[in-house]
Amino acid sequence: MKEKLYTIPLNDAVNAGDECPFCNIERAVEQDLLDFVLGSGASYMESDVREATDKAGFCRAHFKKMFDYGNTLGNGWILKTHYTEVNRQMKEQFKKFVPSKSTFMGKLKKSEGRENPIGMWVQEKEKSCYICNQFAQTYDRYMDTFFYMYKKDEDFKKRILDGKGFCLHHFGDLCEYGESRLNDKEKKEFYPAMFALMERNMERIQEDVSWLVEKFDYKNQNADWKNSRDAVQRGMQKLKGGYPADPVYKMNK
Repeated sequence: MKEKLYTIPLNDAVNAGDECPFCNIERAVEQDLLDFVLGSGASYMESDVREATDKAGFCRAHFKKMFDYGNTLGNGWILKTHYTEVNRQMKEQFKKFVPSKSTFMGKLKKSEGRENPIGMWVQEKEKSCYICNQFAQTYDRYMDTFFYMYKKDEDFKKRILDGKGFCLHHFGDLCEYGESRLNDKEKKEFYPAMFALMERNMERIQEDVSWLVEKFDYKNQNADWKNSRDAVQRGMQKLKGGYPADPVYKMNK
């Protein structure tokens, strides 16, 4: 299949040989978004961008990554107007707040979710994130591209099925998206192939981690590390659905 502009990032991610192509894409897109918000283009000085960041805010993870990015002034400008908006909303919530009446049955009932309106407002603010929202839109298009290429490009399909699989987070997303992107016949082929791929590679990681543990036994101190050198990183990525920033262990050859 001839490579097109929208297929290049996904092809590059698969060719990178990482544990999960979508983690590779997520890192790249997230870095692009951080560059857009805080980079040399100074988007944080644009009124429309600041209006969007003021409204959406940032989740804990991306607040941390923004500070790690290194643009103190950019972060300061974003926070200055963001907290103006947060304080305005908070005062409105306080004005509308009326404590609920306590009842005997209410004290006995176990709450399945937040019921206090202030607690619910805070929860919504914590879930809202400009970078997460922007990535979600891009991610949806990458999922569409994945299924398009999987169905149309035999070479891409082969590289996926011969590859290292996906982290559990992105594997779950593939299973969900497959429900609406595939017909009944395609589903009967897709899901068993994905299950076999994940089983094979999760077992590979399990074996690598097991050998990693065995290598710390003095009897195996001179044995080869085999594939276990990066096993902890790979295991964390698969099980947590993320990508560790730093290796857990730095092992000498």
